[in-house]
Amino acid sequence: MLPNENNKRGDKTPPQKSFDFKTYKNNTFQSLYDVEYFLNNLRNLKQFIKIYKLFK
Repeated sequence: MLPNENNKRGDKTPPQKSFDFKTYKNNTFQSLYDVEYFLNNLRNLKQFIKIYKLFK
C-alpha cells in the first residue's frame, strides 16, 4: 500500500472558523474564575489542616 493512498479522502478543506471575541472573552473569564476558586479551596484546606493538627 502506498502512503498517498490513505490520503485520498477528498480535497475539501474545512471552512475557516470566524473569530468570536465574545465567546473567547466568556471562556477566559470562566477559566480565571475556576482557577481562583481552586486556589481559594487550597487555602481553606491548608487552614483546616493547621486547625486539625492543633486540636489533635
